[in-house]
Amino acid sequence: MRATTIHAPFDMRVEDVPDPVIQDPADVVVRVLRACICGSDLWAYRGVAARQPGQRIGHEFLGIVEAAGPDVSGFAAGDLVVAPFVWSDGTCAYCSEGLQTSCPRGGFWGSAGSDGGQGEAVRVPFADGTLVKLPAEAASDDRLLTGLLALSDVMGTGHHAALGAGVRKGSTVAVVGDGAVGLCGVLAAKRLGAERIIALGRHTVRTDIARAFGATDVVAERGEAAEAAVRELTGGQGAHAVIEAVGTEQSMRTAVAITRDGGSIGYVGVPHGSGTGLDLSVMFDRNIALRGGVAPVRAYIPELLPDVLDGTIDPSPVFDATVDLEGVPAGYKAMDDRTALKVLVKP
Repeated sequence: MRATTIHAPFDMRVEDVPDPVIQDPADVVVRVLRACICGSDLWAYRGVAARQPGQRIGHEFLGIVEAAGPDVSGFAAGDLVVAPFVWSDGTCAYCSEGLQTSCPRGGFWGSAGSDGGQGEAVRVPFADGTLVKLPAEAASDDRLLTGLLALSDVMGTGHHAALGAGVRKGSTVAVVGDGAVGLCGVLAAKRLGAERIIALGRHTVRTDIARAFGATDVVAERGEAAEAAVRELTGGQGAHAVIEAVGTEQSMRTAVAITRDGGSIGYVGVPHGSGTGLDLSVMFDRNIALRGGVAPVRAYIPELLPDVLDGTIDPSPVFDATVDLEGVPAGYKAMDDRTALKVLVKP
């Protein structure tokens, strides 16, 4: 089959690799219908996150089950399924608590020795604990299928951030970051009943999506200017709930500065650099809570799935460019150049 591999910074290739096969009785093989490129993949693309030459890549996909091992009870050939970005056994204490990202037998797609989502097919370990079945008819609805793909990562991650930030009905929310996760954070905050949502971003195409998703205000400034703008919009107090969806020291500093006393920050931006931007004394004095981390999206898919199916939420607009599998290297360049927000891959 064909699959995307990474060999060095900015060296993405689509190559022939061995077809996935059932290796464990709990495995299934999924033929990929939709995949995508994540903003976090760009850290590997740029050489910031180390990868072995020839390693697979991509952690968001949905598709059709082609084969199932003898121990698989929940899926059969022909089922349409979506995969969260981490596989998990579904039986350990962490999985039972809804923290599948800490499953001792779990792992990330594209990690060394595993298949990546940006290919024609994927071997899925622990299928019963990992995959979620989708309605078969969704396979013929292109827009719906694209929206469902967002459940593999960005929609669930935005929801995780909103929960960590303590978004509730009537609250004021600020979202730091105008990437796909930040935009899904806006959508999640609206879904949870936020009354006011302030999106921080300077790219009009992205902030237009934020407004469509429910943002009531947009702040284009950065740094201290952004902090002042949010303070002005909130009567000097700041936001009850702040979503941090970037992962840099500056973004975290901004998040702390615009949080209302007694408020919370939900952080899901993958941290980069040694600095955290956190001054614990400031957070202590102002009673600011910090919650978040890698999102256990497998726990959220059953909750979010009905709302995507009935159109209550539609995250599909975050995908603003489409490539076939051979076009994936060009898709990486487009996202790195910021000419694309999030690239959809149709193998």
